[in-house]
Amino acid sequence: MSTIPRHRALSLLSECTGDDIWSIEHCRDRRVPELWIGELADAFESGYRSDQETIYTDQGMTNQYQGVRDVDLAIRLAAELGIHISAQQQARYSRQRLVQAIKDSLMAGDDEL
Repeated sequence: MSTIPRHRALSLLSECTGDDIWSIEHCRDRRVPELWIGELADAFESGYRSDQETIYTDQGMTNQYQGVRDVDLAIRLAAELGIHISAQQQARYSRQRLVQAIKDSLMAGDDEL
Protein backbone atom coordinates (compact mmCIF):
# COMPACT_ATOMS: atom_id res chain seq x y z
CA MET A 1 0.00 0.00 0.00
CA SER A 2 1.34 3.38 -0.98
CA THR A 3 1.20 5.81 1.88
CA ILE A 4 0.87 9.55 1.55
CA PRO A 5 1.23 12.23 4.20
CA ARG A 6 -1.90 12.81 6.24
CA HIS A 7 -2.12 16.49 5.26
CA ARG A 8 -2.07 15.56 1.55
CA ALA A 9 -4.69 12.83 2.07
CA LEU A 10 -6.94 15.33 3.84
CA SER A 11 -6.41 17.88 1.09
CA LEU A 12 -7.34 15.37 -1.61
CA LEU A 13 -10.38 14.24 0.36
CA SER A 14 -11.56 17.82 0.70
CA GLU A 15 -11.71 18.02 -3.12
CA CYS A 16 -13.87 14.89 -3.45
CA THR A 17 -17.61 15.36 -3.95
CA GLY A 18 -18.80 11.95 -5.09
CA ASP A 19 -19.95 13.47 -8.39
CA ASP A 20 -16.73 13.78 -10.34
CA ILE A 21 -14.40 11.68 -12.42
CA TRP A 22 -10.87 13.02 -12.17
CA SER A 23 -8.76 12.83 -15.31
CA ILE A 24 -5.48 10.98 -15.07
CA GLU A 25 -3.72 14.32 -15.59
CA HIS A 26 -5.67 15.93 -12.74
CA CYS A 27 -4.79 13.01 -10.46
CA ARG A 28 -1.12 13.46 -11.29
CA ASP A 29 -1.35 17.23 -10.83
CA ARG A 30 -2.88 16.63 -7.39
CA ARG A 31 -0.13 14.06 -6.62
CA VAL A 32 -2.35 11.02 -6.24
CA PRO A 33 0.09 8.08 -5.98
CA GLU A 34 0.71 6.44 -9.36
CA LEU A 35 -0.09 3.03 -7.86
CA TRP A 36 -3.55 4.30 -6.85
CA ILE A 37 -4.15 5.82 -10.27
CA GLY A 38 -3.32 2.47 -11.85
CA GLU A 39 -5.68 0.65 -9.51
CA LEU A 40 -8.57 3.12 -9.59
CA ALA A 41 -8.56 4.42 -13.17
CA ASP A 42 -11.16 3.03 -15.53
CA ALA A 43 -12.99 3.89 -18.74
CA PHE A 44 -16.48 5.18 -17.99
CA GLU A 45 -19.39 5.45 -20.40
CA SER A 46 -22.15 8.01 -20.29
CA GLY A 47 -25.72 6.95 -19.84
CA TYR A 48 -28.28 9.19 -21.41
CA ARG A 49 -31.47 8.27 -19.54
CA SER A 50 -30.83 10.96 -16.96
CA ASP A 51 -28.46 13.87 -16.52
CA GLN A 52 -26.80 12.12 -13.55
CA GLU A 53 -25.67 9.32 -15.88
CA THR A 54 -24.11 11.69 -18.41
CA ILE A 55 -20.40 12.54 -18.28
CA TYR A 56 -19.50 16.16 -18.94
CA THR A 57 -16.09 17.65 -19.67
CA ASP A 58 -15.07 21.24 -20.33
CA GLN A 59 -15.96 20.56 -23.98
CA GLY A 60 -19.48 19.33 -23.13
CA MET A 61 -21.03 15.85 -23.09
CA THR A 62 -18.82 12.87 -23.82
CA ASN A 63 -19.60 9.25 -24.51
CA GLN A 64 -16.50 7.79 -22.81
CA TYR A 65 -14.01 9.12 -20.30
CA GLN A 66 -10.85 7.66 -18.79
CA GLY A 67 -10.28 8.64 -15.19
CA VAL A 68 -10.74 8.01 -11.47
CA ARG A 69 -14.11 8.43 -9.77
CA ASP A 70 -13.58 10.71 -6.80
CA VAL A 71 -15.80 8.48 -4.67
CA ASP A 72 -13.34 5.61 -5.24
CA LEU A 73 -10.48 7.92 -4.36
CA ALA A 74 -12.31 9.01 -1.20
CA ILE A 75 -12.76 5.36 -0.17
CA ARG A 76 -9.05 4.74 -0.73
CA LEU A 77 -8.15 7.86 1.21
CA ALA A 78 -10.45 6.77 4.05
CA ALA A 79 -8.58 3.47 4.29
CA GLU A 80 -5.29 5.36 4.27
CA LEU A 81 -6.59 7.54 7.12
CA GLY A 82 -7.72 4.52 9.16
CA ILE A 83 -11.47 4.56 8.47
CA HIS A 84 -13.04 1.18 7.77
CA ILE A 85 -15.98 1.19 5.35
CA SER A 86 -17.90 -2.04 4.98
CA ALA A 87 -19.30 -3.16 1.63
CA GLN A 88 -22.80 -2.75 3.12
CA GLN A 89 -22.09 0.88 3.97
CA GLN A 90 -20.76 1.52 0.49
CA ALA A 91 -23.92 0.06 -1.02
CA ARG A 92 -26.22 1.88 1.40
CA TYR A 93 -25.12 5.43 0.61
CA SER A 94 -25.24 7.44 -2.58
CA ARG A 95 -21.81 8.43 -3.89
CA GLN A 96 -22.21 11.97 -2.58
CA ARG A 97 -23.44 10.83 0.82
CA LEU A 98 -20.64 8.30 1.16
CA VAL A 99 -18.00 10.98 0.56
CA GLN A 100 -19.68 13.24 3.10
CA ALA A 101 -19.92 10.37 5.61
CA ILE A 102 -16.17 9.79 5.24
CA LYS A 103 -15.49 13.48 5.88
CA ASP A 104 -17.88 13.48 8.86
CA SER A 105 -16.18 10.39 10.34
CA LEU A 106 -12.82 12.10 10.13
CA MET A 107 -14.15 15.20 11.85
CA ALA A 108 -15.70 13.09 14.60
CA GLY A 109 -12.58 10.99 15.05
CA ASP A 110 -14.41 7.76 14.21
CA ASP A 111 -12.67 4.83 12.55
CA GLU A 112 -15.80 3.26 11.03
CA LEU A 113 -18.83 4.39 9.09
